[in-house]
This record gives sequence, structure tokens and C-alpha cells, in this order.
Amino acid sequence: MTTSLPVLGEVSILSILVLPFCMAFSISWAVHRNSPHAWIGQDVLGICLMITVLQVARLPNIKVASALLTCAFFYDIFWVFLSPLIFHKSVMIAVARGDNSGGEAIPMLLRIPRFSDPWGGYDMIGFGDILFPGLLVAFSFRFDKSTKKGVLNGYFLWLVLGYAFGLSLTYLGLYLMKGHGQPALLYLVPCTLGVTIILGGIRGELNDLWNFREKQSDASPAGHV
Repeated sequence: MTTSLPVLGEVSILSILVLPFCMAFSISWAVHRNSPHAWIGQDVLGICLMITVLQVARLPNIKVASALLTCAFFYDIFWVFLSPLIFHKSVMIAVARGDNSGGEAIPMLLRIPRFSDPWGGYDMIGFGDILFPGLLVAFSFRFDKSTKKGVLNGYFLWLVLGYAFGLSLTYLGLYLMKGHGQPALLYLVPCTLGVTIILGGIRGELNDLWNFREKQSDASPAGHV
């Protein structure tokens, strides 16, 4: 059920009902953001934000996905590995940790405490490391649905597994480099975009993926990237 509101237009009744709770939750997190358990609220808000982004922003085909993920791939590598050569420290890592800002950090990442580490600290992953590959994974789901593919002969399952494998490689790199921050997209892009291109080439569907157009009946009011 929806209702029409000034400026906002059509809004679901459910959205209006949960709005006060969402605002109270967000304000509560902002007030207590430096408490030991603030990471829970930050992760909940972050996950909700990313789900919304993946619902609204859509990749139309892997032509756009290739351009977007390739740029993100080199961007991540530059700011983690190459920026220290210019700025004498990794800008990406400094921003994530809130260095030189009194411990305040932009809440643009998910973090979980290292419960088994006597030195404490957090394991962190930036929103971009989830959203950029996530846009491609979401595209693969829509492609499978539009072309009526099954689980095994589709792309969605293999991209989810590819993402999980890429994330495992990220943490392996983190371990081998003794905790030095890793550009997660260095591993995630080849394990998602690479898997899509390889599977598409093997199946002879690369052209379909490259020039895919979503059927009007399957499309929603979401925007394209």
C-alpha cells in the first residue's frame, strides 16, 4: 500500500511506519558512536544503506560493469599501495582508521571486533568493496532471471562463490603482509568480473552479457549506473 506525500511523491505505508524507529536508531548510534558496542549500530545502518543502493542502482550490462569495476580496481590499488609514495602514508587506511581526527572515522565501512586478538582492534571492509562487486552480482541475478537460467547454468551462484573466494584471498593477503591494509578490490574484481567474462566466453554468451537489455516487464523504477 502506498500514499502520496508532497515533494516525496508515492511512499509506502510501511516506510512511513518504520521511519520514526529508523531515525531514533540513527540518532542513538550518532550519540553513542564511540562506545565499545557502537560497531553493531554502524554495521546495521551500513547494511541497510547498501541494500538500498543495490535496489536503486543497477548495471545494465557487463560493458558498464567492466568500465566501473576496472576503474575501482585501480583506484583501490592506488590509494592503498601507491598513495604512501606521495603522501607518506596510505590515505585509504588513515581515513578508515580515523587517524589524526581524534578517533572519528567516516562510517563508510563494516567492522567487527577481533574477539580472539589480545591486542584488540577491528576487522574492516569498506562499503565500496561490497557495493562495486555487489552491483555485478545483482546484475547476474537479473540476467539469470531474464534468460530463465537455472542455479548451476546461471551466473549468480558462481559470482557469489567468486566473491567469497576473493574475500578469502583478501584476508590471506592481510595475514601474509602482517596486517597491512589490503585493497580488497584487487582480489574481488578478478574473482567476480573475471568469473563472469570467463563463464560467458566458455558458454558463448559473452555478447549477450555485453549488450544485455533488461525486459521492460522485469525492470523497476531503479536507475542505471
